[in-house]
Amino acid sequence: MQTFQHKWEALQERIARSAERAGRDPGDVTVVAVTKTRTPQEVEAALQSGLHSVGENRVQEVESKKPQVDLSGCWHLIGHLQTNKAAKAVALFDMVQSVDNLKLATALDRHAGLAERRLDILVQVNTSGAAQQSGVSPDDLESLIALIAPLPHLRLCGLMTIGAHSDEEAIVRASFSQLRQARDRLANLGIDGIELDCLSMGMSNDFEWAIAEGASMLRLGSVLFGPRNT
Repeated sequence: MQTFQHKWEALQERIARSAERAGRDPGDVTVVAVTKTRTPQEVEAALQSGLHSVGENRVQEVESKKPQVDLSGCWHLIGHLQTNKAAKAVALFDMVQSVDNLKLATALDRHAGLAERRLDILVQVNTSGAAQQSGVSPDDLESLIALIAPLPHLRLCGLMTIGAHSDEEAIVRASFSQLRQARDRLANLGIDGIELDCLSMGMSNDFEWAIAEGASMLRLGSVLFGPRNT
């Protein structure tokens, strides 16, 4: 059976090839290992292999899992977050990637202030237009960013999206391209208090297309761990 280390090394080679094809530096692409439904031992295997960040979908799962992980890492919330769980999210996570409304951002800012910390966040954008998909609409993105930027206990680091659910490369890449273009437009506005270096896009089935469109952070699970535990 292939060890996690072997899978990670093979994945790094794929990322490097994809980056080079796009004329990019592979070192500009980081990986968040998606560990939802994975055991604490699997999380530790990822961290021992040189990965620094893990991504989880649910606050409740991390509440029980994180204390069982002996190694330090950067914990990312990549799933939808309800406002009433903002306090727990601030206590558990280093970054929340799924901020898509002002009410949630304000709650996170308040609890980060109470915890005397500054929380890294990404704003999730619904670039596919799918009704079931979370994220602010591209049309409302600029106004939301302008409202979040002054919040003193949040560090807005960039944008996140989930690629269109399609097997067609052009359709998926269009959703990634839209996020990159949105980031570039925002950067040109010169809004104080935001950093837009991070473009979190690309999962196990489409990360090579995401790299081609400028992804700086990939969220990868099954390509590292195999089929998800149920």
